[in-house]
Amino acid sequence: MTRLAGIALVPVALAGCAGTGPELPPATYSAAPEAPSEEYIIGPLDEITIHVWRNPELSAEKIQVRPDGRITMPLVRDMTAVGKTPTQLQDDIRGELEQYIEQPIVSVIVNEFVSTFEQQIRVVGSTDKPASLPYRANMTVLDAMIAVGGLGEFAAGNSAKLLRYEGSNKSQKEYRLRLADLLKRGDSSANVMLKPGDVIIIPESRF
Repeated sequence: MTRLAGIALVPVALAGCAGTGPELPPATYSAAPEAPSEEYIIGPLDEITIHVWRNPELSAEKIQVRPDGRITMPLVRDMTAVGKTPTQLQDDIRGELEQYIEQPIVSVIVNEFVSTFEQQIRVVGSTDKPASLPYRANMTVLDAMIAVGGLGEFAAGNSAKLLRYEGSNKSQKEYRLRLADLLKRGDSSANVMLKPGDVIIIPESRF
């Protein structure tokens, strides 16, 4: 919630503007299993478990990444976890433990996900529960709207827009969303795929 408060100010200032720009292609549906996304990046407040094989006294169950992005476990103090994949973190922990035990085997499991700022989907404006949501593989606008409780009473759903940073220079692009068509009329063509870091802005109707 603290992180959302910090990011809501800029998008909400834009909420009065009608959605402009091109529309994204509809989300595709397939009976095939979901494809994996890139490996998860650990974020502040994520809960992780660290196992050190044959050294249970060095393992750590369900420890939370601190707001400063670091963790502490037996023999390892104040190690940076934020911004690393679980594989990178376990390699770093193994490097520290090699000072004390021979050839440690370390595994890192993420139990509860909050994710980094860059991976979150933010939904602001006229909705029941503005929120910052962890991105997951194959996430759509419909998934995000269900998570925030749908449109607010006075929302101009078809004037909503999606902000996305694209390209190597991370330039901001704006796309129109038809949330009223999707949620009130069941128009599946208005459902689009999301990407990590997307911001959905929902203005209110002007009477």
